[in-house]
Amino acid sequence: MDYYVGKILDGRYEIQEVLGVGGMAVVYRAYDNIDDRPVAVKILKEEYLANEEFRRRFKNESKAIAMLSHPNIVKVYDVSYGERLQYIVMEYVEGITLKEYIEQRRVIPWKEAVHFLTQILRALQHAHDRGVVHRDVKPQNVMLLHSGNIKVTDFGIARFTRSETRTMTENAIGSVHYISPEQARGDLTDGKSDIYSVGVVLYEMLTGELPFQSDSTVSVAIMQLQNEPRRPRELNDAIPLGLEQITIRAMQKSPAERYQSAAEMLLDLEEFKRNPLIRFEYNYYTDREPTRYVSPMEYARPARQAKPRQEEEEEYTERRNLLPKMIGIVVGVVFVVAAFVGLLYYFGDVVGRDKVKVDNFIGMSQPEIQNNADFARKYTFEWKSELSARPQGEVSRQVPANGVLQPPGADGKVKVTLYVSQAEAVPVPNVVGLSYAEAEQKLREVGLTPKPGAAEYSKTIEEGKIVRTDPKVGSTLAVNSTVTLYIATPIIKDELVDMPLLIGSTLGVAEELLNSVELKLDKTDVPEMDSNEAAGKVAWQEFDHRSQVPKGTTVKVKISNGAGAKRSVEAIVPLPDTGAAATVSVYLDGLLVKEESITVGASYAVVIEGNKPAALEVRLNGRKAYTATVNFDLNPPSLSNEQTYDARPIVPYVLGLSEERAKTALYDAGYKIVNVDYKSSVIGLIASGIVSEQSPSGNSPADYTDEITITVIE
Repeated sequence: MDYYVGKILDGRYEIQEVLGVGGMAVVYRAYDNIDDRPVAVKILKEEYLANEEFRRRFKNESKAIAMLSHPNIVKVYDVSYGERLQYIVMEYVEGITLKEYIEQRRVIPWKEAVHFLTQILRALQHAHDRGVVHRDVKPQNVMLLHSGNIKVTDFGIARFTRSETRTMTENAIGSVHYISPEQARGDLTDGKSDIYSVGVVLYEMLTGELPFQSDSTVSVAIMQLQNEPRRPRELNDAIPLGLEQITIRAMQKSPAERYQSAAEMLLDLEEFKRNPLIRFEYNYYTDREPTRYVSPMEYARPARQAKPRQEEEEEYTERRNLLPKMIGIVVGVVFVVAAFVGLLYYFGDVVGRDKVKVDNFIGMSQPEIQNNADFARKYTFEWKSELSARPQGEVSRQVPANGVLQPPGADGKVKVTLYVSQAEAVPVPNVVGLSYAEAEQKLREVGLTPKPGAAEYSKTIEEGKIVRTDPKVGSTLAVNSTVTLYIATPIIKDELVDMPLLIGSTLGVAEELLNSVELKLDKTDVPEMDSNEAAGKVAWQEFDHRSQVPKGTTVKVKISNGAGAKRSVEAIVPLPDTGAAATVSVYLDGLLVKEESITVGASYAVVIEGNKPAALEVRLNGRKAYTATVNFDLNPPSLSNEQTYDARPIVPYVLGLSEERAKTALYDAGYKIVNVDYKSSVIGLIASGIVSEQSPSGNSPADYTDEITITVIE
């Protein structure tokens, strides 16, 4: 795999290291010696050079990405289709895959997931608008940059919607955990197949689990065709209902029931972002038809071979003789099944005769339910509140659900919990330091229900006063929600111990130090943090060294990730003054840390972070504009060796071209107005219709302008 490391391709791309290995290609980090920038070079594996199908797919990828230009899609700079070497030169993206990020975090907070999803959908909409379908959308093909932005990569099995649209199942294309049902069947695919995959990615981000898992890829494919996934909120109840509905709609088996485009899904996401309590009208959690088992053989059933006529006649005679027997067997089976069902119905009715079928209370108000005599006779209600998109005061949820057969309790009534919609939330007031009575009154004033909790030791809070609340002060809750109040209690001197110094120790040593003074280490949650301590060493402890804490206390710590405490510094970069849009790229030690589209003014300010001296470089539309050394090791950090470069655009050289070709080259370079002067030729020197002069001159930097003049020989 490292065969090309150290080599220079076409005298330009210096291969430095292997970044990753895919099914048909190897991706290398390289350096472009002409454009002076890091790049990623994807080289088709040698064993596939003779395979026309792989060569076609590799060429498709380069064509697909080359026609795309979007901040959330990797850029293609160059391609090569040689007989002995085929490669694509792409933008080098510094970061980790979304899959790695999910594995690190397990569950991604829904706000962060929506942020990532929005960028993925924008990238796909851009591709779909240009007739390109990705067909392999998965977290492994989404790069997460340090800035929090994403880049969609690997269009290796992309296709154009106007070309072939069928995916052969026996050569399963796409990752089986993310492919759409139509891909698994080998049916026609379009942009809606990408939407399904996006739904699976969102499901995984929100729950930390894939919707369908099995040791067999065939089993997963069958699940994609037949099974419904568990509701995301069953796995993570912090997911808002509206976001769950968006996820499930994107993952519908039938393409007609999914979002019809990435743009349509983005509209619902925008609605959700404006109102996280929104509840969409569609709901797919209904049993529309019985589940049908589909054999894997139905995917790729071999063609039936023709049989000799005599053999077919013998089979026909045999089947005809079996027919009366089969009819008798079927009649007997039907009779037995009917009798069994009848008995089951009878006994089931006897057993369930005393059960009550729960009514539907969704949408009703609390007074309406409480004043209903029939409900009072049948039910005992427990009332709770929750944030909901339903109108204030209406029942938004019930347990058990509508239609469930439920046995009554000892009082002859069925217990039902009803959740009343609370359209407006209230924050938990600060009651720390108050007496229980004062705290109770303050909570009830805002519509919250107080509940006494366990006594806790506090050095700062007076005995009998509130130490803390659960949920915390400032948390947003629905009216009538319960808040637990913890009350301060004194601890006698003999039950207090001095907190040892843990910072700089390994977790094992920290645990021994705590155990030696009858304290415990909280090993359930040990997050990492930037610190000057060595990687893996304790960088933060919950209680200060030598502070007194009660025996038996569980102590939280954080460990260093070895990155060092980061510092920031602002660089002011002088740029050519123009009203035109341009792309600014910021590199630190050769790694892209920020890229954005701006309207260039007299200067550009950028804040950069780090913990050791680094080389800063800023490029404008790919041209070097500014370099400096960032001294993160100084306090405060500073810039040195600052140098500016002429980042004005290079004017295309059009001398010797025809008028038409010259105009095309200049328009492509961004010039909106091309003035043409005509003059007579010196006989025998320059042919008619050829450009003889241009202003500004070609192959030289020039001030930004919309206008250029060329002189053409008559």
